[in-house]
Amino acid sequence: MRIEPFGVEIWMNEWETRCEWNLAETCVESLTIRELLRLAGRNDEDLSALLPMQMTYGAIEGSDRLRQAIAALYRRQTPGNIIVTHGTIGANMLVHKALVERGDRVVAVVPTYQQHYSIPASIGADVQPLHLRAEDGWLPDLDRLRALAVPGTRLIALTNPNNPTGALIPEAMLREIAGIARAVGAWVLCDEVYRGTDQEGSGRTASMADLYEKGISTAGMSKAFSLAGLRLGWIAGPEALLRAVSIHRDYDTISVGRIDDHFATLALEAAEAVLERSRAITRGNLAILSDWIDSQPLLSWVRPGSGTTAFVRYDAPMTSREFCVDLLQATGVLFTPGSALGVEGHLRIGYANAPGILREGLRRTGDFLARLPAPGVLYTL
Repeated sequence: MRIEPFGVEIWMNEWETRCEWNLAETCVESLTIRELLRLAGRNDEDLSALLPMQMTYGAIEGSDRLRQAIAALYRRQTPGNIIVTHGTIGANMLVHKALVERGDRVVAVVPTYQQHYSIPASIGADVQPLHLRAEDGWLPDLDRLRALAVPGTRLIALTNPNNPTGALIPEAMLREIAGIARAVGAWVLCDEVYRGTDQEGSGRTASMADLYEKGISTAGMSKAFSLAGLRLGWIAGPEALLRAVSIHRDYDTISVGRIDDHFATLALEAAEAVLERSRAITRGNLAILSDWIDSQPLLSWVRPGSGTTAFVRYDAPMTSREFCVDLLQATGVLFTPGSALGVEGHLRIGYANAPGILREGLRRTGDFLARLPAPGVLYTL
């Protein structure tokens, strides 16, 4: 099976270990096990619960306790609507493989995580991109979606909050998307791995699995829950979909690790405490980033409504890869080039690291920007 190289992952593999100030990171500052235990109202003595744990396979679909904790994140889901996967990346892969066949129409809202168009394309699907635009606040044009979602469309795939822009589709618009899908019989896959980090209100927007009878929500422990090291995610959706997923899952997962299941359960049973920490970081850091961008004449953006990343346009005569490589070599600061996400002339900035890392990374980037020529002047190394 041929599949397009994964732009973002290739970029991170190439440069992430070679930077000093990682502002390409997309996870909220990672928790230690000690911090997780504190947030969960436990202490080091609770680690003793792991000592008698036999290192065999865990529950195939995820432990009952874990799936109950996941279901509690939704309005209308039960443990029977949940299956545990190897990260959100595993959840997305399984949904695409279970639903999409050669020739199927798939509408992918882009820019997005590359899985949502490259996997169906590799299967031989008719992938139709719905391009988001900054002038629309990076929100989907629903008239354009109606035109692309012809009768018989198999799947509409999107991320909400959006990666890389941080745009947040409100519940009313999600319901309209569900209505468009319903009219043509399509499934909707909504990758919600950043859900819980909204900049306003409770921080947690509505979930597609709760809004539409053929809605599928994927998420995991990496981004909003600050526990990427667990490599644990899930699919929330109709039981018929989970049965189809299970056929594929038997070939590549069997079960997640029992220790991963254990710590994910502790975190999700204390979800509000964990997410409160995440929102404090993302809301405070976005204010820092916003003030900094306001001071930079070469940069412009649509302020994110959620998530951990901002998609920033720059005005300089260089490709986004050239910009990011030059920035890294000059300052030790790592961004992600927009070209890795299919959008040239932009940078993805991760702002959910420790505030000190963000401030220093932005300070160094400001010095770098000050040395760039004015717009219209040829740039040379």
